[in-house]
Amino acid sequence: MCGIVGYIGHRDAYPVIIKGLRRLEYRGYDSAGVVLYNGSDLTLCKTKGKVSDLEEKAAKEISTDGTIGIGHTRWATHGVPNDVNSHPHFSNSGNLVIVHNGIIENYEPLKKELINRGYTFQSDTDTEVLINLIEDVKKKDNLKLGKAVQVALNQVVGAYAIAVFDKERPNEIIAARLGSPLAIGVGKDEFFVASDASPFIEYTSNAIYLEDEEMAIVRLHKPMKIRKIKDDSLVDPYIQELQMNLEQIEKGGYDHFMLKEIYEQPNVIKDTYRGRLHANEGLIKMAGIEDNLQKFLNADRILIIACGTSWHAGLVAEYIFEEFTRIPVEVEYASEFRYRNPIIRPTDIVIAISQSGETADTLAAIKLAKQNGAFVFGVCNVVGSSISRETDAGAYTHAGPEIGVASTKAFTTQITVLTLIALRIAQAKGTMNNSDFHRYLQELELIPEKVAEALKTNDVAEQIAAIYKDAPNCLYLGRGYNFPVALEGALKLKEISYIHAEGYPAAEMKHGPIALIDEQMPVVIIAQKQEHYDKIVSNIQEIKSRSGKIIAVVTKGDVQVRELADHVIEVPDTTDALSPLLTTIPLQLLSYHIAVMRGCNVDQPRNLAKSVTVE
Repeated sequence: MCGIVGYIGHRDAYPVIIKGLRRLEYRGYDSAGVVLYNGSDLTLCKTKGKVSDLEEKAAKEISTDGTIGIGHTRWATHGVPNDVNSHPHFSNSGNLVIVHNGIIENYEPLKKELINRGYTFQSDTDTEVLINLIEDVKKKDNLKLGKAVQVALNQVVGAYAIAVFDKERPNEIIAARLGSPLAIGVGKDEFFVASDASPFIEYTSNAIYLEDEEMAIVRLHKPMKIRKIKDDSLVDPYIQELQMNLEQIEKGGYDHFMLKEIYEQPNVIKDTYRGRLHANEGLIKMAGIEDNLQKFLNADRILIIACGTSWHAGLVAEYIFEEFTRIPVEVEYASEFRYRNPIIRPTDIVIAISQSGETADTLAAIKLAKQNGAFVFGVCNVVGSSISRETDAGAYTHAGPEIGVASTKAFTTQITVLTLIALRIAQAKGTMNNSDFHRYLQELELIPEKVAEALKTNDVAEQIAAIYKDAPNCLYLGRGYNFPVALEGALKLKEISYIHAEGYPAAEMKHGPIALIDEQMPVVIIAQKQEHYDKIVSNIQEIKSRSGKIIAVVTKGDVQVRELADHVIEVPDTTDALSPLLTTIPLQLLSYHIAVMRGCNVDQPRNLAKSVTVE
């Protein structure tokens, strides 16, 4: 949510910032802006709309000279999306300028106090309040910028990632974070500040990730300083070598990042189990599990907390864990979990799932679980992310950067990691016999090849999309392991095509949704040759008798459903527990093609952000 890019060094700052803002477009935004320092003056350009609109406006209105600058893509919170509310924001004197992600919750009393002290405000934002608070502290106490930022931040309540520049101190940028990610790229005689590492990956592979309540003073020709905001203590910077590369964050010939990421799934699933799954030896090796195996074996309950697509992966994991390990599992929306005074015990294992590792609600739920003595295990995709640092242990998926807002490869790699964990615990507990254990290992090893085969349904999905692209509603049904896949399929269609879609357990159809079924209602039903097959066939017959249009995802070679359905998409056969890794593929493709045909912005759907870093 929102994007920050800052540069200070020897290059022209403008192209670095604009390219960086483009790299952060996946986060979701409604306006963009940039401010540059040319050695004497600050030059500002900002606008409602996209980064391309900002470039067009800047080309007409400003000089883009300068080797220092900060830029921003804004997601509206306080104040509607317009040019005035866009970032960056100046202080009243015009000397200080800021970009800010997050929300300052106590901005109203701060604003009233500043108005009483003679300050005026041009925008409706909490961010303009923050920069004027910093200026007020700086002037009142005669402080340097870094100290003024620190004092001001100790007065605010909320979440923030900020970059602040003072033209009276033209060789430094102040960066700080609480609850919203911020990375600093360290180059030779240059520094980059960004919401993640993608804006500076081509310039340096060295990055520092600020922790919550840390502030960095980034200075030219001097060592960077990192301080704790609360007590001013110095922190030794920990420089990480970045794992991503430029190729991973570019489209690679695909029309959209989402399509590229759908097609990456055979490789990233293999990357996720590589080094962990040893099918020939009958072994699963995961350091985060082995080091804490006794905690899992002694657990009375597993709580899975997540949001959105990660929550759906958690629902699949609930079926897998309970069947394999016989440990009770509850799956919770992180946003509800943190507010309902949940029962958390020291004998509980909490598994927190997040693609970005920065999801605000999930982070808050983790802190609550730890306060209550639970062991917290993280599953996320981004190395060095907040969740990877907050949890007691964890496992990374190896999906690589996921740029498309609608998550695809994160879902399948999360299920892969969670399956490996469940299998290892089941083996250690003795709740799965050796024969079944080896069978699952061998079948999981074959999944990438079967996903590649499932991707061959693309042409069929595109043909079906052309028929139903104008449908106002769509129903998704699944049973057992594939009920969460129905939820995920409906979410994908909603997210990127703006068609109203609902996922249901197929058995619940007669408890309400059947009233909606008519010739105008396409129904996507996951009808695998599995334990519930006969029940699914009965559901299809009920839909057919009410003139519903049936799009069935079936096991390759299916005959019975083919005779009933209007459209059939075949995927390879596998075990029940692993089937979500295959059945989700045609649903991703179907959503993608419908969205493209409707002229939607597939990678950046309206009103959505890739990483929800504020509530």
